[in-house]
Amino acid sequence: MAMKRAVVSVIGKDQVGIIARVTNVLAANCVNILDISQTILQDFFTMMMLVDVSEIGSLDSLQKQFDEISQEMNLKINIQLEEIFQAMHRV
Repeated sequence: MAMKRAVVSVIGKDQVGIIARVTNVLAANCVNILDISQTILQDFFTMMMLVDVSEIGSLDSLQKQFDEISQEMNLKINIQLEEIFQAMHRV
């Protein structure tokens, strides 16, 4: 079975605990982080992660967990399959 990969994007005002909260959701769902990029521009935090979701049936459950964090921390967190992400962001 081929590895199924997804992209997690996190955008919002920089604050303590963003990376911990997001990676805790991934770890709790047995999702491995393959690559990670994180930048802070002034007070603006952005993070992109490539993750292995081969063991996950549907991304809906993960997105719901991220939505809770988004609301609590006033962030925008999305997860989508890598091929969908690439199709949406072709240059």
